[in-house]
Amino acid sequence: MAFTIITCSGLSNTGKLTAQAGTALMGRSGGRIEACIAATRPTESLERALRNADRILVLDGCGDCCGMKKVRALGVEPHLHIVATDCGIEKNGMAEPRFDEIECLSTAVLEAIRG
Repeated sequence: MAFTIITCSGLSNTGKLTAQAGTALMGRSGGRIEACIAATRPTESLERALRNADRILVLDGCGDCCGMKKVRALGVEPHLHIVATDCGIEKNGMAEPRFDEIECLSTAVLEAIRG
């Protein structure tokens, strides 16, 4: 079964990182990820995506867990939840995500979905 990734896609470096890692994973997952969707999308669009998903992974940037809050507000409990700052990535304002951070988070996601 394939995962749909819901990213927090916030304005901070870790929020931008979730969107960039999700996009990078689409081509590297060997079909294990079917979609990457920002939690900031309109509610109706997000609901439709969640309803049609095989499995759901929420990818949040920090402990605020904005993606998880949005998904749960729609009455959905994801199969997996990963937080970038829990993977050792530092939240540092509006900086652009670095390549090594994208790789770190992508690796954590791939390990989780293989698990």
